[in-house]
Amino acid sequence: MRAGGSLRLLLQKEKQARRRVSTPCVLLFLTCFGTAVTLECPHKCVCTGTTVECNRQNLTSIPQPVLPNTTTLILTGNDISRLTKESFPVRLDNLAELYLQENRIEQVDPGVFDNLPTLRLLDLSNNRILNFSRDAFPENNMLQVLNLSRSLYNFTYADVFFNLLKHGVPKLSDLILANNDLIVLPEDMFTSLSHLTTLDLKNNSLVSIKNVTFQNQTLTRLDLRNNALKEVSNGTLKEFNQIPGLQLYLLGNPWVCDCNLKDMVMWLQSSDIVVDKQNLTCTHPENMRNNQLLHLNHSELQCIDSGNMEVTLETSYVFLGMVLALIGVIFLLVLYLNRKGIKRWMYNIRDACRDHMEGYHYRLVSRGWWLYKTVARCSERNRAVDDPSRMDYSVPRGENLGFPL
Repeated sequence: MRAGGSLRLLLQKEKQARRRVSTPCVLLFLTCFGTAVTLECPHKCVCTGTTVECNRQNLTSIPQPVLPNTTTLILTGNDISRLTKESFPVRLDNLAELYLQENRIEQVDPGVFDNLPTLRLLDLSNNRILNFSRDAFPENNMLQVLNLSRSLYNFTYADVFFNLLKHGVPKLSDLILANNDLIVLPEDMFTSLSHLTTLDLKNNSLVSIKNVTFQNQTLTRLDLRNNALKEVSNGTLKEFNQIPGLQLYLLGNPWVCDCNLKDMVMWLQSSDIVVDKQNLTCTHPENMRNNQLLHLNHSELQCIDSGNMEVTLETSYVFLGMVLALIGVIFLLVLYLNRKGIKRWMYNIRDACRDHMEGYHYRLVSRGWWLYKTVARCSERNRAVDDPSRMDYSVPRGENLGFPL
């Protein structure tokens, strides 16, 4: 009996031990299974590892929920016109890259990216942004790359980003503002970007950069290709010299090769900052078109005399006035020589119009008189009839024979 009791006690202890071991395993299984259930790819999206792609799905808002382990979210070619604080309602500590190009985005509200503390790249290219709040990003945000290419509705909205760049993205290193038809840039637009290394302003319409301060000692690449620059001021050239390791791109600008370009030509010949300086050519004046700036002599860079230009313009206006006066005299002479034919032609037109109007008037009066007689006869026939159903509204045969067509 004692042996049987001891065996029974031993079995009970073994069962308890198994329960203690199995309970954590069950909990671990349920936890993993539950996580697998909740980590589903958003609707209309494709998930590959930690990358979520929802391209060209006609989405009007950010798909929810975004997987918490997502590092790259790509939403290209949708119809998300506005970004609000509800666009990212849950904190995403791992999201580092966000692509929102070609979405017709017009407004970015305050606090949009508050739940994206580790966001480092934001692509908003090919949108129509009208309002971008300076408080869209949280304080001490980690944003490093901002692509705003083709994102301005037109050049008048350059100030939309001014406050953002001045206060909202202190750690920005790469800024892309290409293809925006920018004509001028606000003064001191980039002075707060102390970590800026790349500034892309190509394919705009910038006519001058003399009011823009380039004091960013970290700047290594400045792209000003295909703008409307005719010259670069001495002050700006000195700023370029003070930035170590700067690479400057200036190809595709309409350089005016006159005396105002002398300092820039000297600077190009003595500096290696401009990467494409071998391909810079004159656009004006005409006799120097396509001449390379590097090979110009100071004697070739002559100032255009504004006094002579005014005289030339005045002479041109006088000549144009004389030509117009001569054309007027010839026209009047032709009219005078053909006055009889013109007079006969005008009489013929008058007679034709009068005949046409008389015929029209006759037909109109005749039709009115015929209609009046017809109604009067119809009324006279039906005057003595008491029953409306027996009234006769027909036109007697032969009554309209005299009607003029």
